[in-house]
Amino acid sequence: MLRNHVKIALRTFWKNKLFSGLNIVGLGVGMAAVWLMVLYVVEERSYDRFHANADRIVRVVQHMQWPGGDLHMAATSAPFAEALKQDYPDVEKTVRFHPEGGGLITYGDKKIDVPAIFFADSTVFDVFTFPFLYGDPRTALRNPQSIVLTKRTAEALFGTAGNAVGKVIEFSNHFPNTVTGVIEDVPTNSHLQFSALRSLPDNFTSGWQQSELYTYLLLAKGSAPETLSAKLTGFFPKYLRKELGNMTYRLELQPLTSIHLHSHLDYEIGPNGNARTVSIFAAVAALILLIAGINYVNLNTVRALKRTREVGVRKAIGSYRQQLIGQFLTESLLMTLLAGLVSTGLVEMALPYFNQLADKALSLGSWSSTLLTVALFSVLIGTLSGLYPALRMSGFRPVSALRGQQSSPQNPIRLRQALVVFQFVATVALIACSVVVYRQMQFVSQADLGFNKEQVLTFHIDDEAVRQRVDALKEALVRNPLIEGAAAASNPIGNNNIGGTSMFFEQQGAFGPNPQLVQRFLVDPDYLPTLEIELESGRNFSPSFKSDASNAVLINQTLARQLGPQPVGKRVRYFIDQANHTAEARIVGVVKDFHTYSLQHKVEPLVLQMPTAPDKDNLYVRVRAGNVPAALAYIQTVYRTFSPTATPDFHFLDENFSKQYQAEQKQGDVLLTFTILAIFIACLGLFGLVAFAAEQRTKEIGVRKVLGASVASIVALLSRDFLKLILIAIVIASPLAWYAMQQWLQNFAYTIELSWWLFALAGLLTTVIALLTVSVQSIRAATVNPVKSLRSE
Repeated sequence: MLRNHVKIALRTFWKNKLFSGLNIVGLGVGMAAVWLMVLYVVEERSYDRFHANADRIVRVVQHMQWPGGDLHMAATSAPFAEALKQDYPDVEKTVRFHPEGGGLITYGDKKIDVPAIFFADSTVFDVFTFPFLYGDPRTALRNPQSIVLTKRTAEALFGTAGNAVGKVIEFSNHFPNTVTGVIEDVPTNSHLQFSALRSLPDNFTSGWQQSELYTYLLLAKGSAPETLSAKLTGFFPKYLRKELGNMTYRLELQPLTSIHLHSHLDYEIGPNGNARTVSIFAAVAALILLIAGINYVNLNTVRALKRTREVGVRKAIGSYRQQLIGQFLTESLLMTLLAGLVSTGLVEMALPYFNQLADKALSLGSWSSTLLTVALFSVLIGTLSGLYPALRMSGFRPVSALRGQQSSPQNPIRLRQALVVFQFVATVALIACSVVVYRQMQFVSQADLGFNKEQVLTFHIDDEAVRQRVDALKEALVRNPLIEGAAAASNPIGNNNIGGTSMFFEQQGAFGPNPQLVQRFLVDPDYLPTLEIELESGRNFSPSFKSDASNAVLINQTLARQLGPQPVGKRVRYFIDQANHTAEARIVGVVKDFHTYSLQHKVEPLVLQMPTAPDKDNLYVRVRAGNVPAALAYIQTVYRTFSPTATPDFHFLDENFSKQYQAEQKQGDVLLTFTILAIFIACLGLFGLVAFAAEQRTKEIGVRKVLGASVASIVALLSRDFLKLILIAIVIASPLAWYAMQQWLQNFAYTIELSWWLFALAGLLTTVIALLTVSVQSIRAATVNPVKSLRSE
């Protein structure tokens, strides 16, 4: 019986090539899309689960609130780890990371640019699982100036990883480090991404208010984060109240495995994913599969009209309904198996491009597991999508079926209309979301950041001797007309944490009892003119005022609004060491707000101070447009006169900021790709339905043409009903898309306004695409010779 069912199914497919092809292609593309998205979602949810102690590792983060502001930081200060381990038996081990950034590593004549290097405590390998290839994890970072390389970094520097241990490498030829270990490359599904780990200096003892490290705890077996969190209420009054004052403060323990998708704090150690986005992508994949399944149901229910006599004959000669259901389900399963094979080929071809698009390293796995997955998935989809058509067609009454009639014909028509509306609700919503994502990405890339980021590059000054002579370096650079300005600062903005602290500000002639949490950024007097940052009031730092180096600060507009009118001239008191010694300065100017980070974050209260020589470790240079290569070559030449063997690692500010939106840009690209797939699949179904409608009305079209009907009027006749359904879909989809995008835009502190025209544009695009699809088949039917149409039966 099964063999007979298969033979009949294959004959039916061959006889109805158009409908079979549309179904197989539509289902194949839909299954491929779901497959890719499942791989993406599974990988996003797998972050940090490879660590042996993943269920016992937590990260310490801070939440602070005070009148007029709040701060939610992933970073902590140096003393946190020791205090937590000392006070709470639930803490078995601690480890701190300090993201140093990239650097130029030298070994002999070989130099490589390493993108991410972290300082870490020696306990890092007791807490985290980073498998060692060479070296001893127990002692690898125990001694000062030790470094552990990843396999890729070691091979790039030494040729083979096995030759690395014991070698002495240098950072810009001035900071020797001994290679004490080589580990496997950090998995892509780790929120900690580094190329090397250096031993954290023992004297790294910044004050409680200097939040610049990331603290992780390994909890004792049997301890739960919730239990320890309940005990942490005494931490703030014991250690932090003196410096931070009476504010609402809470320490949170984040489970390691939740950081990537659920943590979106200030000063994250790296870009994280988003659980809401993963859910949206999973929903998009389900929608695409549902659209493909709806195509199958729609096309098979309309095809049932051509098979009524077949069903009538089968029933008349004694076929049971169960046998007919078996026949139709066999056709459905065979079709989805063929679609599954198509989807396997599509995924195999598309996966490299998808990995590049989504910045992932996804793979299918073994062929045996792949084929088994395809078979099981195809059977599931074939059963679910084929069940209704099978029940519908097998339920025809024999007498009516032999006459080519169906009972209650309105029910399948209404069902098809409802399914078409659902398809285009999903399509309109996806187009609207893609339009909003594109507009938001355009907005953040073109927004006014409060300074001119174009043609400004930064590079790190590794050489301590060069920092002592940075003013002479700047003077040498600006002698060339290719260089418009140069300035020194403590950090490159746009790609890292510039640091925060707490300060007391004078109000009404006296310092208040509670300090204010602010960003603290060290810049020299040339910084504002080089970046074209405007002053709102007061003056800039000036070499003419020798006291500016220690007794002057600038603040931004955000902080000025919190301090009240006329802040210039008011005093500032701040901590200068862990022993809580303080110093005072005066506000000499207010600068207009500028962003030190991406538009995902709001502008925070900011204090600018002048740096001492050791803090002048980043140089900003504005180059003249038109001949950037010559300017870069000149900067390198001048820099080598100060540090003969060094090679500056240039980073342009606009690139720094654009990298902060890389995750959202990738998400937008993925969403756009799947939107196009959804449109394609929906249009396949619409094409099939129009083809069937034209076939059913062949004689009517012939009569109308004989009576003088134009091609345009026949196209309008065939298009009218479908366009009505699409307009209904637009009305339903617009509020759904608006809500989804409102949720997505919460990832940004500054967003576009969700105007009505964005959704109107999505509706218009959908209508045009649908009209083109309908018109192709309608014009074909309308241009057929009417004599041929009238002889069709």
